[in-house]
Amino acid sequence: MTHGMAGLPDELTAALRAFAALPSVVVGSDFDGCLAPIVSHPADARPDPAAVDALVDLAALPDTAIAVVSGRARDDLAERLTPAALARLAALPDPASATLVGSHGSEFDNGFSSPITDEQQKLLAGLVTELEAIAARFPGAMVETKPASTVLHVRNVDAAADAESALEEARRGPAARPGVHATEGKAVLELAVIETSKGHALDLLRERTGADAVLYLGDDVTDEKAFGHLRGADDVAIKVGDGATLARYRIAGPELVGAVLRAVADFRRA
Repeated sequence: MTHGMAGLPDELTAALRAFAALPSVVVGSDFDGCLAPIVSHPADARPDPAAVDALVDLAALPDTAIAVVSGRARDDLAERLTPAALARLAALPDPASATLVGSHGSEFDNGFSSPITDEQQKLLAGLVTELEAIAARFPGAMVETKPASTVLHVRNVDAAADAESALEEARRGPAARPGVHATEGKAVLELAVIETSKGHALDLLRERTGADAVLYLGDDVTDEKAFGHLRGADDVAIKVGDGATLARYRIAGPELVGAVLRAVADFRRA
């Protein structure tokens, strides 16, 4: 494999150039592990300024929509972006040019794709209680609560065997309850009371914008659902980091995400 501009593989650079030449496109990315490096505590995550600048520059171009599709709650996702980036996005002539999608593709600016019922709220409260009881037995484990889901994080559990034991308890217990949608990630298990899919979110964005193609960058297991929905000849799926993937292209890590986005912006502007 040879590498060309900004350290990107030549094959990927050629695909980005062809994608950027299309009349209308959507450019999407996960947040953690893509726009921002993975950190021990999710609250400490900060995006790469160069990547965010390139993404906002793309949103300002004609017939170009951008989306950040994250497992985070949408409000939390918005807080991760810099005030300057949010101000630039708010000033775009077309609000549809930029979309923040939370909760693994189910939470848009106008709420959830499926309304959360009182019964689901009660189920969620029970799931939180059960995960907190599990986390209490494994030092370093933590529980995150979102509007439609709760997450067991085991990244900071010292022993790998203990981390796996915590996840297994959650899989056998609360994850197995009726009405629960479990999603595995890197050192996390998320339990949602509504069905989520980053792939469906990309389908909706493609339909809303009438885009000719979609580009998506993702690093985690949950992003494979997004990659699975990129089937068009002009779509570009990019895996960030190692691991098995459906994506055709791969970059080494989040330090190259900004280079990908800047390349698309430069090609499209040209």
